Amino acid sequence: MTNASTVSLHPATRFDFNSFRDFRRDYELALASPSVRVLIVDMKNVQYIDSAALGILLLLRDHAVSANKTVEIHNLHGIAKEVLEIANFQKIFTIR
Repeated sequence: MTNASTVSLHPATRFDFNSFRDFRRDYELALASPSVRVLIVDMKNVQYIDSAALGILLLLRDHAVSANKTVEIHNLHGIAKEVLEIANFQKIFTIR
């Protein structure tokens, strides 16, 4: 989903340190756009997530806050949902 104020980011099926470079490239482009207000991390294809991915999400959030933008996490399921719930990400991200 993309419109003038919203951009969807799609992490790799295996969301870990190896996917950081591509994910960072995508979110940096979104953060650089003045019209973008909300970045949605669409987790529907994520089958695996590790602690590096948690750090990547926190880094994204920090950059977004600095740019006066918000980050939402959508379509959590399976192990990714369990990991983010255990890490209490619902307290720092809007999860839909």
